Amino acid sequence: MSTATTGALTMRRISVATLATLTSVAAAVALPQVFHLAGSALGVGVALGQTFLPMHLPVLLVGFLAGPTVGLLSGLLAPVVSHLTTGMPMLPILPLMVIELGAYGLVAGLLRSARLNPLAKIILAQVAGRAVRALALVVSVGLLSNETVALSTIWTSIADGLPGLALQWVVIPAVLVAVGRASRREGRLG
Repeated sequence: MSTATTGALTMRRISVATLATLTSVAAAVALPQVFHLAGSALGVGVALGQTFLPMHLPVLLVGFLAGPTVGLLSGLLAPVVSHLTTGMPMLPILPLMVIELGAYGLVAGLLRSARLNPLAKIILAQVAGRAVRALALVVSVGLLSNETVALSTIWTSIADGLPGLALQWVVIPAVLVAVGRASRREGRLG
């Protein structure tokens, strides 16, 4: 393969990775706003976002579809961009969200090619993300004497987010199956 061809392929990969990252970050910023608006209309405020974890969906999806680098970048950038543009997540929670979503995207990307049931992959990524968040919280409270976030947050976030975890168990496999079918169909046509 010539250097020009290799360079063109590298640019295409970079462009696809950049597009996937930007799309995921945009979705991870917009989707929670939809849930927050619905929550406001229903009189429950941001509770729908905390319950259904809408920011997690695009990050997990892009990790499974585009790999660990794009997943990690999306997970790290999404909460920061969301905070800067919408004020959510709030500043005391922002570092934990960055760490957790970065872990979700990275682990989902690492599991992308694993020969596991899609639901098993999702659960592994969810456990890893929550474990990394719990570890970051323990470090924050223990070593840094961060009193703005209580350790009880670990259990509360897991319990409150169960509907969101279940939503991910339904939506993500459906999208992965649809993308797989489209890719196979495109391969037969191309």
